[in-house]
Amino acid sequence: MISTFIQTLPFFLIVGIGYLSGKYKFLGRRGIDAITKFVFYFALSAMLFRFSSQLEINEIFDLQFVGCYALATLILYIVVIFISSLSGNKFETSVFDAQIATIGNTGFLGIPLLATLVGPQSVGYVMMILATDFVIFGILIVILIMVSRDRKWGFGLLKPIATGLFQNPMILSFFLGILWKYLDFQTPSFMKEFLLILGQAATPGALFAIGASLSFRKIDNPISAFWLSFLKLLGHPFLVGIMAFYLFYIEPYAAAVMVITASLPVAGNTFMLAQHYKINPERISAAILLSTFFSAFTVTFTIALMF
Repeated sequence: MISTFIQTLPFFLIVGIGYLSGKYKFLGRRGIDAITKFVFYFALSAMLFRFSSQLEINEIFDLQFVGCYALATLILYIVVIFISSLSGNKFETSVFDAQIATIGNTGFLGIPLLATLVGPQSVGYVMMILATDFVIFGILIVILIMVSRDRKWGFGLLKPIATGLFQNPMILSFFLGILWKYLDFQTPSFMKEFLLILGQAATPGALFAIGASLSFRKIDNPISAFWLSFLKLLGHPFLVGIMAFYLFYIEPYAAAVMVITASLPVAGNTFMLAQHYKINPERISAAILLSTFFSAFTVTFTIALMF
């Protein structure tokens, strides 16, 4: 446990440096936004393309793996909506509570963290989870919110969903890498070096951006933030672990990656969705702040437990 904590400590120290940089105005919002965009559109995309272009197709998609993760996440999703609704929250708030409790910071934190600590072979599994989060639960929340407001289904729901998919550079770069490998294209040596150098900026850049963005968040409702953080950091990986090891019998390494990924703190894009739909963004901001802080300990514990 101590050795694992020492291994993960540099990652969370970079998050801490980012936090202090934002807290003490070393960087303003515009500077943080610029770093975030660089990481999101360039550095992470380069890392993902480089990894995925080295993967065999049969190593990338595993229906049993995706089914296990999706089912475990959906069960918790439904339970949280039910409990949150019983506590007196509006349906829209309950849906966002479910999103907070199940969708982690897989892109910015999960990919660089697991690729470094667990091995580059984990990236394919992490990307399956990222794609599941985006394609299934990213679509689900849009449908639930729009249906609850408009009370109708229709093809109009497809436009924002398709736009989101095709505007996500992480999804695009990963699948472009898969296509590159499938077509058996050879990557020139200068391009390999370019992708390597640019991709190496993803880990420190993403961690710094996470910390800096946290400096602008507040804890307005600590009770809800604590219980939602508890569900995300401990409840979600526990349920995923039970399903993976004892019901679906996922291969041990893949199951371990799934559990660690499930233990990641709340995703930042949940806050952006809440702002877009004007549904209690402060509530989500508090959960992101608390879950990221406590994840330094819970993610470390989960990695030590799995490996």
